[in-house]
Amino acid sequence: MLRVEVVLFAAAEPVDRETLARVVGKDCSIDLLIDDLREELSSRPYELVAVAGGWQHRSRSKFAETIRAAATPTRSATETLSDGEAILLMAIAYYQPVTRGELSKIFGKEISRDTIASLRDAGFIASGPRSPTPGAPYTYVTTKHFLSAFGLETLRGLPDIEALEDAGLLRGEARAGAISDPFAEMEDDGRSLAD
Repeated sequence: MLRVEVVLFAAAEPVDRETLARVVGKDCSIDLLIDDLREELSSRPYELVAVAGGWQHRSRSKFAETIRAAATPTRSATETLSDGEAILLMAIAYYQPVTRGELSKIFGKEISRDTIASLRDAGFIASGPRSPTPGAPYTYVTTKHFLSAFGLETLRGLPDIEALEDAGLLRGEARAGAISDPFAEMEDDGRSLAD
């Protein structure tokens, strides 16, 4: 159990089942070890969380203010996303694998290569398989870093489209591939995805 804990503690990214099995042997039950560790850590200010297909030590959310008070003011990767980048990332997450052309159709305007590059540089997206459409354009998919940054174990953890519609974030035709125009407010400020 201590070997699993030290590997999880030292890792910057979530640690998958295969890695833990190499540490403790294939005969050990990883799930039982994780359950025992969670029980052991139940009184601690941090916990083991299942994210991005593995496990990771994370501080408990009730200590967020304490951590913020002690930390040097910096912005997390998710806080540095512009509104347009966040919405584009959401579209990629829901429609992946998706081409830049398909994203342009969804939003009704050209999607900048710079915006795609920004999301790629931040580690949120990667190139997926080539599209079977003429010209075989690249598709884009989300990464394990995306899952980890947003606290998702898998893409199944994304809110369903109906929940987003109920929250007023999407129009009903989103399921048909047309996301409401989230950029109208940005354009009023002189910003757009083409920037």
